[in-house]
Amino acid sequence: MFDLFEPEHWWWIAGFALIALELAVPGIYFLFFGLAALIVGTNAFFLPAGLFGVGQQLLAFAAVSAAAIYLGGRWYRASRGTKDDAPENPAHRLVGRETTLSQPIRAGRGRVKLGDSWWTVEGPELPEGTPVRVTGITGSILTVEPTGADPERLGGTAP
Repeated sequence: MFDLFEPEHWWWIAGFALIALELAVPGIYFLFFGLAALIVGTNAFFLPAGLFGVGQQLLAFAAVSAAAIYLGGRWYRASRGTKDDAPENPAHRLVGRETTLSQPIRAGRGRVKLGDSWWTVEGPELPEGTPVRVTGITGSILTVEPTGADPERLGGTAP
């Protein structure tokens, strides 16, 4: 007969509760503990109580949780690629983009708008509205060069 005071039932309830909580909380924190609780509950169901008592179940839960976190972390890092695949500075995605100067480049510095952000740029002396292409980045300053394109094509105004 179903007895709620048997340890395996509590492990299963805890496991499903932790997995359900994982759906409500951002990140991957409760999934590994939920899986570990389900594994321990299943072992507690099939193994005799004398062989797999509550003390052994708690030790097994700690060990399975640690193994699940370790393996899950390795899988997550492998699925995201190596560190060499991603640029160190996320602004590197702007290299190659074209835009027009919002402020002229004077004394080596000017401003452009890319997307919803304003950027300081370095390059040769150029008037406002000149079409430019991003060729590099140093810190948070973009390096640009004139493209020779028509300013109207890029949404700017002629100088």
